[in-house]
Amino acid sequence: MGGMKEQLTMKSRIKELYRNPVGHDVIHKILLQMNLSPRYVTNPLVQNLKLSFIQKLMKNKLEASFFLALLDLLNSEKERYIEPEIAQAKKVWWKEAVFYQIYPRSFYDSNGDGIGDIRGIIKKLDYLQNLGVDAIWLSPIYDSPNDDNGYDIRDYYQIMQEFGTMEDFDYLLKEVHQRGMRLIMDLVVNHTSDEHHWFQEALHDPSSKYRDYYFFQDGEANQPPNNWTSFFSGSAWNYYGDEKVYALHLFSKKQMDLNWESKELRGEIQQMISWWLKKGVDGFRMDVINYISKQPGLPEGNKVIGELMGFYGIEHYFYGPKLHTYLKEIQQQAFGPNQAFSVGEMPGIGLEMGKLITGEGRDELDLFFSFDHLENPGKTRFDPYLYDLNYLKSYLANWNKNLGNYCQMTLFYNNHDNPRFSSKVNPKPEFREVLAKLLAGIQLTQKGTPFIFQGDELGLVNKEFHDISELKDIESLNLYEELIQKMDKAQAFEQVLSGTRDHARTPMQWDDSLYGGFSSEKPWLQGDQDYLNCNVKQQMENEDSVFYFYQKLMAVRKSTEVFTYGETEFLKLKKKDLFYYIRSLEGERYLVECNLSEYKKKRLYKLNVFSCILSNAKEKNEVLLPYEFNLYRIKS
Repeated sequence: MGGMKEQLTMKSRIKELYRNPVGHDVIHKILLQMNLSPRYVTNPLVQNLKLSFIQKLMKNKLEASFFLALLDLLNSEKERYIEPEIAQAKKVWWKEAVFYQIYPRSFYDSNGDGIGDIRGIIKKLDYLQNLGVDAIWLSPIYDSPNDDNGYDIRDYYQIMQEFGTMEDFDYLLKEVHQRGMRLIMDLVVNHTSDEHHWFQEALHDPSSKYRDYYFFQDGEANQPPNNWTSFFSGSAWNYYGDEKVYALHLFSKKQMDLNWESKELRGEIQQMISWWLKKGVDGFRMDVINYISKQPGLPEGNKVIGELMGFYGIEHYFYGPKLHTYLKEIQQQAFGPNQAFSVGEMPGIGLEMGKLITGEGRDELDLFFSFDHLENPGKTRFDPYLYDLNYLKSYLANWNKNLGNYCQMTLFYNNHDNPRFSSKVNPKPEFREVLAKLLAGIQLTQKGTPFIFQGDELGLVNKEFHDISELKDIESLNLYEELIQKMDKAQAFEQVLSGTRDHARTPMQWDDSLYGGFSSEKPWLQGDQDYLNCNVKQQMENEDSVFYFYQKLMAVRKSTEVFTYGETEFLKLKKKDLFYYIRSLEGERYLVECNLSEYKKKRLYKLNVFSCILSNAKEKNEVLLPYEFNLYRIKS
């Protein structure tokens, strides 16, 4: 499934770099960050330029070390994906399923302590089944001190006390399966909590076998081993004065990175995964799984790359030298024998690298989450701006064209790590419902596996937080402390508010009673008064609600294989604010028509030969209404 590639040097031409899977995705990412078109590297003149010429051209801006770092990264990948010689891609359940992510802390509180729990999830399984969900993904429920809301695991074999017991989990698993649904768990194996017994023993006993499970380096205070920075602000190194030793953490100061070079560590992780799978869990979502392989020696991060990406050292671990080896090992030792599903969260991994990780025949992961569609080019999550849906259109068209038939795309807008997508597109209240339906329509008629985040089906939007004291997210709090060193507090809070993960983490809105029916007591994270006008109870009593639109879309998606396995033909892609595509399979054809703007638009096609089966417009006009979505069956 792979082919050897040529060694790249300073004499290599841009087109040769772009043919390299890492080169393709890295160059694409750089262009995105700089808000430049791919035409900058795909036009014949630029394609034939040698890297050495680019260096001369950029000598005042890019040091030689940048080009060496780039070449090292590109030459680390020895293969290219070659599609298998089979008639068609495999038909499997996870290509046909609609997944629903639950953030347990905020889903439903069954015991009145203000925190969602496993029994609460069980109480709402009928709701999810009624919606049309096929599989549930749970954010972490393992024992944790909650520095990062469960993504800092203290014990992989225990349930977090505030969520319930292992007996509760076993009952949940049974009830999910009885309803014909599947359950996948979140798994964090790039790092553990610093309270995990592995780390505690490793820290206090240099001769412990667990020393090899983490990244420890001797040193003096204020002289960290390298310049790597944490995603949650500051240095990626903790210094422990009593032991005179540093330890690596790419995330919070209590999330200590695991050293996957240790064969014994890998064995323990594979054993733990198998333990859960033998319980009956159907698979895992793997948290930042592409970070598990670090460059040996943990070299300094390149300054230019660090400034461009916002994090120093990232080129040494986002696509590490043994990533494929470790993923294949997990597949062989745990996932494969238990016929388990896997999806990897992979920040920075693009289309071509994704093929090498999830392509059929690679035996690594089934799916991966890429995040390049969540921000417009040149923008980041914490930038205050309005998202242009024309970029989403071009992104989907590009991935459909170039991903091939032997890899599957993940379709999502929201998760626990991002603010609500619709608020980024257009926060005006008058467009809330129609925009939510448009986004649902695009998501559930595209080729790929849809992942809905809790509340998407209600059209939930960002919350009205008024002060930094109302936020709980450690990433947001750390960023705020960093920002107030260089701007006033009001500006800092506004910037944090643009991207805080707490927008997605506020309690689910079940009805219009106190706390939105989530709990009888004050929730762990306060929302706002939105639950009075937008909640499950109200929407289930309204046939025209966002909830029922999702339900109808899922039913249509499951009524035919067209949307799962059919071809996609995009029409008139250059027409700004309009999005048309045809889904077809064995003579069955559907047309999707979208207005991507808040303004009326002239239709591109006469619709007398089509039969409309679903629309978010209450009445048909000569023009498309703002954010109008229509799904037509094309008569044969």
